[in-house]
Amino acid sequence: MTKPRRRATSADVATRAGVSRTTVSLVLNDRGASIPPSTRQRVIDAAEALGYHPDHAARGLVGGRSQTIALVLLQTAEQIAGDALLAETLRGLASAARSAHFRVLVEPLSAVHPTYGDLLRSGRVDGLIVSGPVFDDSDLSELITDGFPIVIQGHLPGLAAASVDIDNVAGARTAVEHLLALGHRRIACITNAPLSYTAAADRLAGYREAIAAAGLPLDDALVGHGAFDAQSGHLAMAGILARTQPEAVFAASDVVALGAISAIREAGLGIPEDVSVIGFDDIPLAAYFDPPLTTVRLPANELGLAAGGALLDVISGRDVPLRTLLATRIVVRSSTAPRAT
Repeated sequence: MTKPRRRATSADVATRAGVSRTTVSLVLNDRGASIPPSTRQRVIDAAEALGYHPDHAARGLVGGRSQTIALVLLQTAEQIAGDALLAETLRGLASAARSAHFRVLVEPLSAVHPTYGDLLRSGRVDGLIVSGPVFDDSDLSELITDGFPIVIQGHLPGLAAASVDIDNVAGARTAVEHLLALGHRRIACITNAPLSYTAAADRLAGYREAIAAAGLPLDDALVGHGAFDAQSGHLAMAGILARTQPEAVFAASDVVALGAISAIREAGLGIPEDVSVIGFDDIPLAAYFDPPLTTVRLPANELGLAAGGALLDVISGRDVPLRTLLATRIVVRSSTAPRAT
C-alpha cells in the first residue's frame, strides 16, 4: 500500500526559502510590512512549490513557534562568566519574555565565526538578540536582509535592524569631562574590549572627543586596550605606566578598571591621590572596590527589558524604532579627586 504523502509544514517552507518560521507566518498571513519584497517572494514561491497552505483556523494562535528567543553573546564562555552585568540584563530580558509566554535561551558564540543561522533556520528559536556586535559581520547582515527577527543590543551602523543601546560615545565623553573638571590633563584610556567591538570603538571615540574639546593633544602613549577581564586591564595599565605618567585613567569597563587599579598600586601610586580612576558600567561590586569606584552607570536591567520587548514586537510584525537609546549617568565615589597641586 502506498504511503500517504506527508503534508508540507511551515518548517518545510522556511527551510526551502532559507528564512525563519516566524517570517513564513508573517508573509503568508499578510503581516510584517518590514520584510523585504525579495524575501517575501521567496517565501511565496517556496509555499507554492511545496503545496503548503496555512491552517486558517490557527491564524490567531501561536502555533508553529518555538516560544523561545535567544540572547546571543559574542564572547567566550570564560568572558561571559566574568560579565558582572549579565544577570541584570537577563533579569530584564526574562521579564519581557515571560510577559508574552516566551522562554530565553542564552548562547555564547565566537565573534570570529558566529553561527546565528543555525539557531534561526533550525526553528529552535523565533528570534535573536545579538549582544556586543562586531564590525563587518556579514552573516548577521545576511540574516537581517533575509527578514529574520533580530534585535541588536548595541549598535551596528548600516544595518536595517532594530537596536537597543546606550550612547557609548556620550557616556565615555561624560566620564572624561568629569576628570577634566577635577583639573586632570594627562588622562589615560583603557578600552573595555578589542576595537572590533562597536561599543569599545565608541567609548574610545568619546574619550578622544572630550580630550580634543578641552584643547588637549591626543597622545597614543596614554591609550591601552582591554579585553573584557581584569587581567587585560592590569596589563594595559602597566603598559601605560611604562610609557608615561597619567594623572587620571578612564577605564571603559569596571572589571577592566579593577585590573588597572592593581597595576597602579603595584607601581607604588595611590588612588586617587596620585591617579584618579573612573570606570564604566556600575557593576554591583563597584561600590565595594578599594576605593569605591566612580563610574558611569549602564542600566542593564532596562536594556534587557527594552531589547526583549523590541524583539517580541518584531516577531509579531509590529513596527519597532530602528534605534532606542537609554540614558547613562555618572555615579561619583572615592576613586576620583581633584588634581594634586
